[in-house]
Amino acid sequence: MQTATMEVIHRHASVRSYKSDQVAKELVEEIVVAGQRASTSSNMQCYSVVAVSDSMKREKLAKLCGNQKHIRQAPIFLAWCADLSRLERVCERRGYKQVSKNVESFLVSAVDVALAMQNATLAAESLGLGMCYIGAIRNHPLDVIELLELPSLVFPISGMTLGWPSIAPKLRPRLPLGAVLHWERYESQGEEALIREYDTSMKATGIYDGRQIKSNSGKDSGEGYSWSEHTARRVSRSVRVNLKQELADRGFLLE
Repeated sequence: MQTATMEVIHRHASVRSYKSDQVAKELVEEIVVAGQRASTSSNMQCYSVVAVSDSMKREKLAKLCGNQKHIRQAPIFLAWCADLSRLERVCERRGYKQVSKNVESFLVSAVDVALAMQNATLAAESLGLGMCYIGAIRNHPLDVIELLELPSLVFPISGMTLGWPSIAPKLRPRLPLGAVLHWERYESQGEEALIREYDTSMKATGIYDGRQIKSNSGKDSGEGYSWSEHTARRVSRSVRVNLKQELADRGFLLE
């Protein structure tokens, strides 16, 4: 059954080209309020959002986030942050000591961020706005923290550009359902054929045009350079190798 909500979900695509039109403060607030309605672990709401509309500050964020032009172009940049700082202050006022130096605390706050972000995304897209997640906010997180004046126990998880699309974004196919949905137990049998199917559909979108065809193994699956090769190359490289220390510097010790 296709509802209006399902339609919004199924037409989601990242937007990387925006009109110069501004997004009203009240609209940004409405979108973040929608984000707040997402599920949150034990109602702790371990996240905060910093909305950036100042063009000079967005220019600095763009440089810190891989020089992505849509960060400069979009009228709003939202920095979604794991936030245990607010609970630290709550505990202090109530005479408790927060136990935050463990992996679970960080995971709770990071998952809370992700849930709120996705709710906000659906809200924005239902209003005709476009967005794009910016994982590159973690390229230089300590510089972002300084720029946005984030206190200890607050860490940027993802950025989000927000604005009015100047062109309709292209929808990309997702993996076949059989590759991600398992009944009763995890089952990888038949996965290879499903991924070959996906490689073909992704290559047909043109997203990999002009990429190198030869794979690292010297093998060619028949689909040329597509999702499998691109993704295998990506995950075979170490990225953001300082994150553990940078998290520790901000109070997330992951013990």
